[in-house]
Amino acid sequence: QVQLVESGGGSVQPGGSLKLTCVSSENTFSRRAMGWYRQAPGKRRELVAGISADGKTKYVDSVAGRFTISRDNAKNTFYLQMNNLKPEDTAIYYCKSEPLYWGQGTQVTVSS
Repeated sequence: QVQLVESGGGSVQPGGSLKLTCVSSENTFSRRAMGWYRQAPGKRRELVAGISADGKTKYVDSVAGRFTISRDNAKNTFYLQMNNLKPEDTAIYYCKSEPLYWGQGTQVTVSS
């Protein structure tokens, strides 16, 4: 059973930063595309950022230039650095090993 364990969520003021971390138990981690998704109350879950096995990245327009996804294959870990956070970034953030496995989610709240 593959496990993805997230950490790093919390509460920050607008303009603040957080870094989310996701550790995978997969022994094929380095060959997997990974993604960060989020779901705000009353909204559908959306892809925020993705990173391919060879390191190509993509972002939803609303976070481009503020968020950075990265991975460390030696540690079976990938990250989401979130800068200049806005109230509309408030959501539960999930990591995913494409296409099947999800983390448990971590709450990010941006509020003054």
